[in-house]
Amino acid sequence: MERTEMTDKSCRDFIEVLASKAPVPGGGGAAALMGAIGTALGDMVGSLTLGKKKYADVQEDVIRLKEEAAGLEREFLSLVQADADVFEPLSKAYGLPKETEEQKQHKAEVMEAALKEASRVPVKIMECCCRAIDLVAEMEKIGSVIAISDAGCAAAGLRAALTSASLNVYINTKSMQNREYAGELERYTGEMLEKYIPLCDEIFQSVLKRVHP
Repeated sequence: MERTEMTDKSCRDFIEVLASKAPVPGGGGAAALMGAIGTALGDMVGSLTLGKKKYADVQEDVIRLKEEAAGLEREFLSLVQADADVFEPLSKAYGLPKETEEQKQHKAEVMEAALKEASRVPVKIMECCCRAIDLVAEMEKIGSVIAISDAGCAAAGLRAALTSASLNVYINTKSMQNREYAGELERYTGEMLEKYIPLCDEIFQSVLKRVHP
C-alpha cells in the first residue's frame, strides 16, 4: 500500500494530525513547513518584482533568488517527511526492554544511533533556514515595495522555523551518550542561531519602519 506523504495532506488534515496524539508530524515537521512557507513568501516578493520596468536593473538578481528559493522550498517540503521518517525508529527505541544487561546495552546502542539520525533532520532544516534568510535579506532590499510586508513576514516565519528546529536538535543531543558529538552539534546549532536570529530581526525592523514609520 502506497503511503501518503505528509505534504500530500490538505492543510486542514495536516493541522488535525499535528494537534492529535499521533507521534508525527511534530515540531520538526512543523518547523520544516514553516521554513517552506517563509521561503515561499520571499519567493513571492520576487514574483511581484519580476518583469516590472521600475526594477529592470535587478531582474537578473531576482531571477537568481527565485531559482534559489524554489530549490529551498522543495528541500523544506522533503524535510517535513524526513523528520517523520527519522522519528519513527527513535520512538520505537524508547520502547525497547531494559530488564537485563544485554537489553540495556542493546537499547543504549539503538537509542544513540536513532538520536543521531533524528538530530540530522532539524540541523538540515536550520541550514536551509539560514540560506533562506540570506535570500530574503537580499530580496527585501531589491524587491517591489508593494510586497515589502511579505518580505517581513518571510523573515518572521523563517525565524520561527529556525528557532523551532533548534529545539528539536537540543532535545536529541540532551539524551546522547556521546557528549563530544552532542557538544559539536550544539555548538553548530548555537552558531546558526547567533548569526541568523539578529538578521531576521534586522529584516523585520527594516520592513516595519518602511510600512509603519
